[in-house]
Amino acid sequence: MNFHIMTLFPELIDNAASTSILGRAIQSGIISVNAVDIRTYTENKHGRVDDYTYGGGAGMLMQAQPIYDCHQAILADIDARKAKDGSPKRDRIRTVYMTPQAPVFSQDKAEELANEEDVIFLCGHYEGVDERVLEEIVTDYISIGDYVLTGGELPALVCVDAIARLVPGVLGNEVSHETESFDDGLLEYPQYSRPEVWRGKEVPKILLSGHHANVEKWRHEQSLIRTKERRPDLYEAYMMRNGQGTN
Repeated sequence: MNFHIMTLFPELIDNAASTSILGRAIQSGIISVNAVDIRTYTENKHGRVDDYTYGGGAGMLMQAQPIYDCHQAILADIDARKAKDGSPKRDRIRTVYMTPQAPVFSQDKAEELANEEDVIFLCGHYEGVDERVLEEIVTDYISIGDYVLTGGELPALVCVDAIARLVPGVLGNEVSHETESFDDGLLEYPQYSRPEVWRGKEVPKILLSGHHANVEKWRHEQSLIRTKERRPDLYEAYMMRNGQGTN
């Protein structure tokens, strides 16, 4: 899978993507993370990519031209790769704009995007991006929460991490993500490792019993309890889906 991130700060993307699980997946050729500098495509002789907004107001706005040309260059690279590989010609490539005005990112969205061969992310800055280029290139609008950051790079990296770990081979253990929070609509159950007793706190006896059916039952019960306490919205949705109500 290939991630293409349009950004004003490619070094931020490169540094984050070069470590841990993402870094190993890139080195193994399972995924690629390509940070593309929007400034490279500006026609302004001073390298500017922003200007004042029509109608007045505080702050500067990222201009349409460098973003559009950057996007076109990425599409051309994708086409060239596919031609070289003999792959079918691309459909429209999913292009994600990171913005707090969008629906909040979810595990379902991560799973949806993990089925794509290429995903492009646009990272905004300043007061945002000229609406015309968003209308021209963006297919998906995503937020990571109801707050405002200085740029879209960190949100884009959050999405890349969540999506990439669903790509076969990235985690190494193909079933590991299937037992995590949100995969069945519930939060993950509490987990324990050695030693058996730490600061007077013992590992629950059921986990030492070796009885797998009882362990799974206990884990499901704990997931229900944790979800009800910490995310009652998820708990209610889960219970309704399973025809149990919430009483």
